Amino acid sequence: MSIKELAQQLNISIGTVSRALNGRADVNPETRKRVLAAADAMGYVANQSGRSLRQGTTNVIGFTIETNVETRTQGDTFFMSVFDGVQMVFARHKLDLVVLPCASEDDPFDHVRRVVSRQFADGLILSATQRQDPRIDYLIERGIPFVTLGRSLSGGEHSWIDMDFEGIAAQSVARLVAGGHRRIALANTERGINLSFVFEEAYRAALAAHGIAYDPDIVIRGEITELGGYRVCDRLLALPEPPTAVVLVNESLAMGFYRRLLDAGLTPGRDMAIIGLRQSPQSRFLSPALTCYRLSLHDVGVELAQSLLATMPAYRDHYPQGVTQKIWPMELVPGESDPPLRT
Repeated sequence: MSIKELAQQLNISIGTVSRALNGRADVNPETRKRVLAAADAMGYVANQSGRSLRQGTTNVIGFTIETNVETRTQGDTFFMSVFDGVQMVFARHKLDLVVLPCASEDDPFDHVRRVVSRQFADGLILSATQRQDPRIDYLIERGIPFVTLGRSLSGGEHSWIDMDFEGIAAQSVARLVAGGHRRIALANTERGINLSFVFEEAYRAALAAHGIAYDPDIVIRGEITELGGYRVCDRLLALPEPPTAVVLVNESLAMGFYRRLLDAGLTPGRDMAIIGLRQSPQSRFLSPALTCYRLSLHDVGVELAQSLLATMPAYRDHYPQGVTQKIWPMELVPGESDPPLRT
């Protein structure tokens, strides 16, 4: 059914029907309600390409992700849950989410510039934020609506949502210190994303709060995969004085870490205490049960979508919160992988 046929059926002008379908304020509320009900009952679907040409919009939001080895191995357990929350919000406004993978050999900044130049998205959600991220400065300069999953030193007053890495580091170190541990290692990512800097800074601050000197020899950076966890553990075990506990920047490391300890004839938890970052489907099957943190990635996606729409003039009335900069809390899930130090 076309908009012309819908207007004829309702005996209303095409212009009035069009304004009602587009949520224009100059349409009588009862008329709008009547038009929307009829459109739904008759199965009317807007000609999206024509609407985009008339309005200068696409009704598409892009979500950029980097397709490196880490997202290829764990992206389904993280990003799909985030996407679900994002699209739940967008569906209310007839918006569609498009995932924009940036290949591992591609430059993320060039990738975003190409996306902007092609004008097929009304706004962007950026992930894998860098310490200094030129993508953010570029989008601000061009006036493109966006929100980032992760903080950055770039951009000033732009919207972002990030995990409470400071809280995780402080709580993890305090928990291990309370169990008698003083030699506490950190397994961090070798990528230059900002979370690695935030997490390590918070880890150092937490050690200092308990009077423990920072030892760079037990801060190991590696690939955030099961194999990366195996290699990180191998490097820690090779030290003259291995740590008695470790905090992992990502739960994917835990599986490889457990395996390397077992290959060395050691028992995870008993011979080295382990705290992971996020509870994931894979980590639930580890034995002993991994002490880690829980959050709703679906709810993070909802917050990302609402924060982006709050920056877009067409949706500000629905989401009047303005610029959003939110640290997302995470709940400790005690396991059996970090018992008190044996004496």
